[in-house]
Amino acid sequence: MEAEDMENSIAPPWVELPPDITSLILQKVGVIEMLKSADKVCSTWRRLCHEPAMWRVVKMQNAGADFWDREDDLEKICARAVECSNGEIVDLSLEYFGSDNLLSYIAERSPQLKRLRLVCSYNVSAEGLSAAVKKFPLLEELHLYYIAITKEAIETIGSSCRGLKSFKLNNQICRHPYIEYDEEAIAIAQNMPELHHLQLLGNKMTNEGLEAILNGCPQLESLDLRRCLNVDLGGEVGKRCSRQIKSVRHPQDPTEDYGLDTEMHDFESFDEDYPSGFSDIDLISDDDDDYEFSDGSNYSDDDEMVFEY
Repeated sequence: MEAEDMENSIAPPWVELPPDITSLILQKVGVIEMLKSADKVCSTWRRLCHEPAMWRVVKMQNAGADFWDREDDLEKICARAVECSNGEIVDLSLEYFGSDNLLSYIAERSPQLKRLRLVCSYNVSAEGLSAAVKKFPLLEELHLYYIAITKEAIETIGSSCRGLKSFKLNNQICRHPYIEYDEEAIAIAQNMPELHHLQLLGNKMTNEGLEAILNGCPQLESLDLRRCLNVDLGGEVGKRCSRQIKSVRHPQDPTEDYGLDTEMHDFESFDEDYPSGFSDIDLISDDDDDYEFSDGSNYSDDDEMVFEY
């Protein structure tokens, strides 16, 4: 055999690594690169990239200048990751993308899911989330950041996910228009009695809603009320919080460790008929079936997402 042929027959050094080391390396690469690039490097990497154990935890973020252009592509990649998990996925996090169609696809194939985190998934509706959680009976953590939701959705979450231990329902913080709204807090209190951790940053509840939570969630160990501007912990309810809950974050506590926007926003263009129950973030559209975004793009339920591999 000639020297050149011998050199070409030598396997690349990464092929000789133990499978567990290679798996750790691939997981550092990230979901997108694993399914678009890494699985094409060699047969060993392709086999590892499609092992269900590699997809027990899936974390994806939409970022960059082509924010909206990438969303469909990211949904298809996420669907592929879910398919590769073969039902073993337990932890899923989506940031700045996601839709009812994608969530439905995930729900049909992820019966073991224990943790779901959605950040600025503007195309996920309260109805879509309600339908999905019915198929996540093992869900223990549900963390929602800037997601449109209703008290009915909270009731469905509570009744469907009886083992829910951690719930986050965080809104952007708005000073105007002034709103007091306790229905979300009351829905949590009445439907999530097993909660250990609750974060409600920017919520519109008053002390009445807080007292309902204290009554209905006796196992709470931590409660985050930062930027809940209608809550006053200066009286008896504050003392009760201190007695009943190990860790309480007060409305005026700093938010440097939060990681997302906590600036005060003024939506003074809204009139007094601004509907309570909507998060301040958005009112993306008055039509439940068609969401409009600031750049003019839109999503309609009539536009079915088709996932192809």
